[in-house]
Amino acid sequence: MAVLVDVLLPPELQKAGESIIERWLHKPGARVRANEPLVEINTDKAVVEVPAPADGVLKEILKQDNDAVLPGDVLGRIATDASVAAPSTSTSREPSGTRQTGPARLAGPTDSELLSPAVRQLVRQHQIDVAQIHGSGRGSRITVHDVENYLASQRSSPAAERSASRKIPHSPMRRRIAQHMVESALRTAPHVTAVFEADLSAVVAHLQQHKADFERDGVKLTFSSYFVAAAVKALRAVPEVNGRWHDDGLEVFEDCNIGIATAVPGGLIVPVIQKAQDLDLIGIASRIQELTAKARAGKLELRELQDGTFTVTNHGVSGSLIATPIIVQPQVAILGIGKLEKRAVVVESDGSDSIQIKPMAYVTLTIDHRALDGAQANAFLSKFVEALAGW
Repeated sequence: MAVLVDVLLPPELQKAGESIIERWLHKPGARVRANEPLVEINTDKAVVEVPAPADGVLKEILKQDNDAVLPGDVLGRIATDASVAAPSTSTSREPSGTRQTGPARLAGPTDSELLSPAVRQLVRQHQIDVAQIHGSGRGSRITVHDVENYLASQRSSPAAERSASRKIPHSPMRRRIAQHMVESALRTAPHVTAVFEADLSAVVAHLQQHKADFERDGVKLTFSSYFVAAAVKALRAVPEVNGRWHDDGLEVFEDCNIGIATAVPGGLIVPVIQKAQDLDLIGIASRIQELTAKARAGKLELRELQDGTFTVTNHGVSGSLIATPIIVQPQVAILGIGKLEKRAVVVESDGSDSIQIKPMAYVTLTIDHRALDGAQANAFLSKFVEALAGW
């Protein structure tokens, strides 16, 4: 008698809220081993592999690719009896007598594309040149939704001449980012932004003096390292900014777990420097280097994305002067750093004014106005720019 074992979200994802099925790594009928990666789950922060809970045969899949998953949902079931035969009909069937263990290749113009059986069937049925379809799956893989969107766009195109356009299907990561942004800015926290200007002369001089020393130790010293270190000093001066809003009070954290907004293909994720207050400049630089490299390689662990208490986004690296970032819930503030550029600045010395050229940057603090007021935002930014100017 076969014993069915439920495939559930791991404990660390049970508290992550709604997630999305990225893709199943096996098909019904496939033999799997305990702890072998079975299905990929897309949270709003990262793609996480869920392992098989037992040795056996994947009997059925209850949650399909791109389906939403809530804590407690059963994703599928594994039959532990090796004699289990037919897979569930809850996913697309393979033709009788065949066994598909992975995505197949089509001959001809699609040799370079990995297509699932369902996608291959649609492509052949509608005689589609897959080179015209942008894949939204992992590794730009073409999904059934991509083909359906392409067919819908073809059907809706009028015969008359029109401007050329193309639709880029949303990836699961982009959909999760969109949901989080709308939830944070429009449904949860009233956002208010304060703007200061930072003089980075001392930071630039320090970086130029010590960059080679850091590199000899295998660490890349960047401006972001100074921003995190200065943010720690400002959080210590105004601890309420390092907090979380609750209906019955403001929870203020002792540890400064600072998230670093990091651009990755298809979106943005926020790895967290845990206990940044215990790290010196080289420790912060080393941790940033490690986390951003893992983020861009898709190798972050879930624990490296959790428990952030404050976030820094250095949007100036892509040329932006000023921005009003959206708060990462359930935090109460986010720090934005604009582009560093040389500006003419009026400097007073001994009662006389002079114009000097200095490396300057606009910095913003966007706050949840339920938890913080302008006075606290300004106090934080004052301490932050003071720490940078006096490095």
